[in-house]
Amino acid sequence: MCKKLGVAIIGCGNISGSHIPAYLKLDTVEVRYFCDIIPERADRAVQKYGCGQAVYNYKELLNKDDIHIVSVCTHNDTHAQISIDFMRAGKDVLCEKPAARVLSEALEMQKVSHETGRLLSIGVVNRFTSNVERVRKLIADGELGEVYHTYVSFRAHRSIPGLGGDFTTKSVSGGGVLIDWGVHYLDLTLYCLGDPTPLTCSGEAFCKLGKDMKNYVCTGMWASDTVNLESGTYDVDDFVSGFVRTSGASISFNGAWAQNIGKSECFVDFIGTKAGIRLDYGGKFTIYGTKGDMLTETIPDYASKGFDYEGEVHSFVQSVLTRKPNQACIDNAVITSKLMDALYRSSEEHREIVL
Repeated sequence: MCKKLGVAIIGCGNISGSHIPAYLKLDTVEVRYFCDIIPERADRAVQKYGCGQAVYNYKELLNKDDIHIVSVCTHNDTHAQISIDFMRAGKDVLCEKPAARVLSEALEMQKVSHETGRLLSIGVVNRFTSNVERVRKLIADGELGEVYHTYVSFRAHRSIPGLGGDFTTKSVSGGGVLIDWGVHYLDLTLYCLGDPTPLTCSGEAFCKLGKDMKNYVCTGMWASDTVNLESGTYDVDDFVSGFVRTSGASISFNGAWAQNIGKSECFVDFIGTKAGIRLDYGGKFTIYGTKGDMLTETIPDYASKGFDYEGEVHSFVQSVLTRKPNQACIDNAVITSKLMDALYRSSEEHREIVL
């Protein structure tokens, strides 16, 4: 066996840029392969990072003895098959969020992980950020008293990605703002609350502002290289609202890729009997409480990395070395997949869903 763990990067688009530098900082691993169905991307990765070999079909890597870890950084519709193929080939997998396009695929990924004994983690990076970890500890230590409700907002003005492309095509992405952004917010909320069990949910998802693609107005668009206004598809949610009952606190939320309100509001409120916290997404938090006959507002100061992709990757490598699942393992991540599936079903059937 090689002294270092060999790493293969599957998919060399934007998100891979969050994985690769983190691997390169570790002495215990070596990035050996960059794979992408667009050859130029794989070739550029080899040149940019000065290591590894370019490959254009991931199946050529399945039986490579010098690969131990695989990062899956592809479109949602390929997460399940690629992850499953590598686990069955004896590799441990870090797959980007969401776990899969639909719940059945995520459950199959979980099943294969258990059957093969291979580790599978999902890229819910907030579980590794110092801001979220601090909020989680404050709640666990009872500093907020009983946290009985959380309110989640992930709303932007007009921020639909790659109009007409993979992001806005349900058969590829599995959904819109809920599965793209909501997965992070719901997952970090459950994590901070100590991973309570979702019991029931009710939601409504709206496909409104992007439907008339050619007349959609915005000032900029991320994933602009995937835009297809002539023959593309827009059949996903650009606004979603919901309510979730759990074995702990209840959760309500509003999310929007696009809304006719010119404010971006991205935060999570944790409302307790002794105090409350507003966590700004990707940022720090404020604690609201009382002391004597006074209202207090505290903004803790500490070093923060924001979105800690390095921590996420390093945690997974340590998980592989110790053979112990980390906090983003498939068994935890699939809970959010089940919740999002139930919320979409609730919207389609216009009724509350029991999980």
